[in-house]
Amino acid sequence: MNSTKNLNTVNFNPMRDVNLVRWFVMPTIILLIAINIFPLLWSLILSFTQYSAKMRTEWGVNPEAIGVGNYLRLLGDPDIWTKFITTGKYVIMSVGGEMVLGFGLALLLQTKFKGRELISTLLVLPMTMSPVIVGLMWKLFMDPNWGMFNYVLGLGRIDWAQNPDINLYSIVIVDIWMWTPFVMLLSMAGLSAVPKSLYEAAEVDRASWWSKFINITLPTCYPLLLIALIFRVMEAFKIFDLPMGFVGRGTSAPPLLATQLYTETFLTWKTSYGAALGYIMLIIIIAITSVLIKYLNQAKQ
Repeated sequence: MNSTKNLNTVNFNPMRDVNLVRWFVMPTIILLIAINIFPLLWSLILSFTQYSAKMRTEWGVNPEAIGVGNYLRLLGDPDIWTKFITTGKYVIMSVGGEMVLGFGLALLLQTKFKGRELISTLLVLPMTMSPVIVGLMWKLFMDPNWGMFNYVLGLGRIDWAQNPDINLYSIVIVDIWMWTPFVMLLSMAGLSAVPKSLYEAAEVDRASWWSKFINITLPTCYPLLLIALIFRVMEAFKIFDLPMGFVGRGTSAPPLLATQLYTETFLTWKTSYGAALGYIMLIIIIAITSVLIKYLNQAKQ
């Protein structure tokens, strides 16, 4: 009788199982909706209006609906298309370099040698730094007057930051330096998962290094390489903090979409116009990542 009473008491405890989960999860969900979902929906609404956050009065100004006018204006602006092309070049160069160098470093670090752990730790340090600080650091390092970059390479006085003809490539170099370790870590995780029995069987068959790489190493690491590619494409397409720290927002800054978004939204206060540009960037990122995720799902099968 006492055991039945105790069982009923436990079953109706309001702090068990589902009730406890609700008490902890619901505040988190509400907070995420407040700081993520609502601004996302509100900016979408503003993108179909004519609105400036700076022109508000004490009681506020209602946004004026203009339909898809902001989107048509953006897509009809040749300057915006130039920034699309420049951003695409930046993504291809930076992400491509990171994938090649990151995977190459992971292959080299698979070999056991003295000090491998120390070298791996040092290589990971760049990605732990703030992108703005990295940009400022490399700006000083590449200074044409007293920076070490030109001196070490013997290139003379080249202004890597303020020369509009080369500063895009300078940012690519800095981005590759910073985020190659990310690709390296994921590649090392994939390489560590390759069964040694496959290499042993290949050795018995007298397979060449290239044959083992194409038929064993690359297919096994392919899913993790795709994951690294997805994350780096998303980050590189909306890069802002690194160029801002390296070049700033002057006339010599490379024409990137994220910089233009910042200018339209927070400098000229064209809030609705900037919101439309942000959603165009979001659509492009979703389209690119959807294609990559499709290949990732196929690789997992």
